[in-house]
Amino acid sequence: MSFPAGLSKIVGFFDSLSEGERRENLIALADQAARYEPQAGEVFDFAEVRRDAECSDKVGVFLRVDDAGRATFRMSLGPEVQTLTRAMATILCKSLEGALLKDVENLSPDFVEKIVGSQLVRVRARSVFYILTRMKRACVEVRSGRKTSGATVPSTHKKLLRPGA
Repeated sequence: MSFPAGLSKIVGFFDSLSEGERRENLIALADQAARYEPQAGEVFDFAEVRRDAECSDKVGVFLRVDDAGRATFRMSLGPEVQTLTRAMATILCKSLEGALLKDVENLSPDFVEKIVGSQLVRVRARSVFYILTRMKRACVEVRSGRKTSGATVPSTHKKLLRPGA
């Protein structure tokens, strides 16, 4: 299966690791999730913050598309979002930077097990695929013209993620 270049590199890296090394790297990547949060004043073609049954807190998916149809994703993750979901958000935002929307839409989830390992896929099946599913849906929405054109991240976007807000 062929993946966008950035994702292929990450899949190859994780595929070569032992289970213990894989988990250590996933935890380290989860700690980097804040790097991929939208910044106040950024403008996106698609922005959606919501909580779904598959996730323990609100997740925001933000997508900006350049004139060539290449994606830039940002994610906002509530404080209760699990480590594995944070890691996948980081991996996908980083590795899909500059990917074509159609390539993201058509991305087979087969790579997820190569990154997180079969044991974590079995234990956390619903949440493992959650971020990818949301990102693919954002691409479909933008390509079909149902986008939140010109969505600007408010300076108070973090308030959207606080429990009870």
